[in-house]
Amino acid sequence: MHPIAATPLATPLAAPASPPAAAPGAFWRTALPHTPAAVPMARGLVRTALSDIAAPADRDTAELLTAELVANAVEHTPQAAPLELVIELLPTGCRVEVHDPDPAPPGDLSASCSADQPDPWQEHGRGLLLIRALSQTCGHRPTAAGKAVWFTLPTAPVRPAPATTTPATAAGPG
Repeated sequence: MHPIAATPLATPLAAPASPPAAAPGAFWRTALPHTPAAVPMARGLVRTALSDIAAPADRDTAELLTAELVANAVEHTPQAAPLELVIELLPTGCRVEVHDPDPAPPGDLSASCSADQPDPWQEHGRGLLLIRALSQTCGHRPTAAGKAVWFTLPTAPVRPAPATTTPATAAGPG
């Protein structure tokens, strides 16, 4: 992955000078505030990045999983530094990473979906389950400033447009 560069909080989502935004291998890197406001910001950034390509990964799933990663980082890591969102377009889909300042690994991202089901009466505890269940792959890795938690999604199949039909006219005797 690309080295982490300090990015001011006010920097808008910007594609690197090359490759162009629509090309696989393009990536975006932006700082997010270490507050709950980062969640909708990250969702919007992922939606924008994935709308730039012709056959994107499932945008709804990407937004949901990104929101889970960012919410977990906001809730479970110290507010020592801003978070960082990295979105990378791959030839086979996309990869989203959230970098945070806490080197401690998140919960088990490698467990099977049937392990440790969350208590249905609790408000929390489903984020990692969603990430494991809906992503193609997921995990975490140490970084110089803490860790990165990530997921990948495959390219969504392009659905053909529905055929338009016109009502048949009854051909009767004239």
